[in-house]
Amino acid sequence: MIDRATSAANIASMLKTMQIHAAQAGGVDEQTTNGIAGSKSDFSQMVRSAIGQTNDMQVESSQAAQAFERGEAVPLTDLVLKMQKASLAFETTLQVRNKVLKAYEEVMNMPV
Repeated sequence: MIDRATSAANIASMLKTMQIHAAQAGGVDEQTTNGIAGSKSDFSQMVRSAIGQTNDMQVESSQAAQAFERGEAVPLTDLVLKMQKASLAFETTLQVRNKVLKAYEEVMNMPV
């Protein structure tokens, strides 16, 4: 739950700090982040990339399982490892989605 003592200035400060950290993680210097205007496209690109990687892992896992079922020489350990990686990536993506939705709901329920 968000404390009522949280002011608009505190929220703006937190957002600015998050933008700076995100930009630094992406390899952008702090001077560039002082005038961030397009962070929305950066975030959406990161989300697309993460979902794409998760999808690639799912496809690779499925292809390895099909190859194993056809009797091709696929080591069982590699198959299980690919399946676990795909499962973990999917669960992580799902949890991130849930956290983003929860944060969105909390922001929407804030009194103005």
